[in-house]
Amino acid sequence: MSLAENVEYLRRLRELNGITGFDFHRQPRSVPECPLIEVEGFGDNPGRLKMFAYVPAQRQPLLPLVVVLHGCSQGAADYDLGAGWSTLAKHFGFALLMPEQQRINNPQRCFNWFQSEDITRGQGEVASIREMIARMVADCAIDPGRIFVTGLSAGGAMTMAMLSAHPELFAAGAVIAGLPFGAARNMRDAILQMRMPPARPAGELGDLVRRATDHRGRWPRLSVWHGTADYTVHPDNAGEIVKQWLDLHHLPLAPMAANNVNGYPHEQWWDADGVTVVESFTITNMSHGTPIGVAANDKRYGKAGPFLLEAGISSSYMIAKFFGVTDWIRQPKPAVTSPSTKLIPEVSPISALPTLTKLLRGPDDAPAGAPAEAKAAAVETVPAKSPKPAQPNKPAQPRPARAKPNRSAARPPKRKAEPVASVSLPGESKAVSAAPAVAPAEVKPPVVAKPAVAKAAVTKPVADKPAVTKAIDMTPADPPVAALKAAPPPIAPPPAAKRRRVIDVAAVINRALRAVGLK
Repeated sequence: MSLAENVEYLRRLRELNGITGFDFHRQPRSVPECPLIEVEGFGDNPGRLKMFAYVPAQRQPLLPLVVVLHGCSQGAADYDLGAGWSTLAKHFGFALLMPEQQRINNPQRCFNWFQSEDITRGQGEVASIREMIARMVADCAIDPGRIFVTGLSAGGAMTMAMLSAHPELFAAGAVIAGLPFGAARNMRDAILQMRMPPARPAGELGDLVRRATDHRGRWPRLSVWHGTADYTVHPDNAGEIVKQWLDLHHLPLAPMAANNVNGYPHEQWWDADGVTVVESFTITNMSHGTPIGVAANDKRYGKAGPFLLEAGISSSYMIAKFFGVTDWIRQPKPAVTSPSTKLIPEVSPISALPTLTKLLRGPDDAPAGAPAEAKAAAVETVPAKSPKPAQPNKPAQPRPARAKPNRSAARPPKRKAEPVASVSLPGESKAVSAAPAVAPAEVKPPVVAKPAVAKAAVTKPVADKPAVTKAIDMTPADPPVAALKAAPPPIAPPPAAKRRRVIDVAAVINRALRAVGLK
């Protein structure tokens, strides 16, 4: 019996479903929870495939779609668990479509990438996957310009069939341990291509794709992955895929850039706009399977298993990054605010300083030109003392003026006695009597004048004469104002000790709460 007949016999052979002495007493394995949901009635389904999909709750505004095709002896849930695509979809907010092969089509559950009736445009399994994509676009508002496809082994070869038969659907694709499109049309060709792929010219490989469709637009971008120790699908197939796609993009065979990513060779080709259209990853010493590992964001996507191999690099994450679906960043959740925070106005620290200064000032510290409301808001923080009676025949001593302009306007210094009492100079203001008619003559401490009075009390200097100020007359109104002869200027006494101000903290807090409207 020939090799092709042996393969055909194995393809048609039914599995024994575990009815052996070794499997009879095996404990059932716990099946992990799978987020994939089966969708029925998506179309005519000429390829008799199953449709599984996952759409996360938090998704990108323009929702991209990634189509993932499993390998032989795998299902949609098995490959999703190992490669971690649903976890990626949840983290980055894109939709996921995972077609699944049935045993009635292939006993090993391989996609029939080598049969002409399943890879021709509008027929078989290619048409079924096309109907699934149309269902996702209609139901989930998928962005038609952001649809991608990837697959492993037979799923990788079927990925090449989808990119070749329907290139207008996809923006990019990724192939892991796959084969070039059109290299096999039957089982015998498939075995030869897998074991000993013949070297073909790039133009011949490109023509295989161009004959599959009348597409004349931009071809999808492509990422190629393969292990050097793959004895199931020969590593030379990766080079044949790269040559086929470079011919479609009219690019040279020599790589435009070569570097190492996580210790593995990486080659790139880009177009005139500087966009990478073809890239190739060579995973040294890896056998047939999908490489998994810790991603660049320090997260692990997937779990090691059959044909899912620990290699120290996450192919799923790198492919998603090549597709451009990892650029989305979730919007931060709004901060929880209490109802009281809405009552407090948002002010900068600089704008809050004048308000805080007014709250800490007493009524005597307020500027002379300030409105009455601002003065009323200030509260005296020093206990009031009874006025001390002055000596009857002792002239009022001049008080040195303060250096601060804002406080000098609020607290005018005591006036010097006039040398001439009967004549008022131009520009001077007359004394104002504020004592009752029957009160004895005494000098009381200065009283903060109202805005109107304070404005009238300001004196203007007269040209060529020394500035003279008049003392406020506190004697009864009936007798005339007595002139006091100015005494010689005494020696300036030492500055009096500054009174210690006692601040009522509770009163300041209450004023601050009233100022912002919280009390």
